[in-house]
Amino acid sequence: MKHYGKALLVLGLLTLTACQSASKPDTASAPQDPEADRCGASQYQNYVGKPLTSLQGQHFDQKVRAIPYHSAVTMDFSLSRLNFLADKSGNISRVYCG
Repeated sequence: MKHYGKALLVLGLLTLTACQSASKPDTASAPQDPEADRCGASQYQNYVGKPLTSLQGQHFDQKVRAIPYHSAVTMDFSLSRLNFLADKSGNISRVYCG
């Protein structure tokens, strides 16, 4: 009888795990908030992975801040400012407004 109880317990756990959803919602097709992308960061996502020095000589129509890894920056928040954040190796890891 003990074996049947263990088997039922395992079967119950497997049934509950099958009920869980393993898929993540598709965030790429989710509508973007136009207010959060006021600086136009979405059109500069192709810079991710490139060296931070690739911004030198580029002309941008809005305020831009290049942020090297572990550098001190002001905490003022401006949705119209474009930020390029670099990782340890000096490559751009994130492009965002703020």
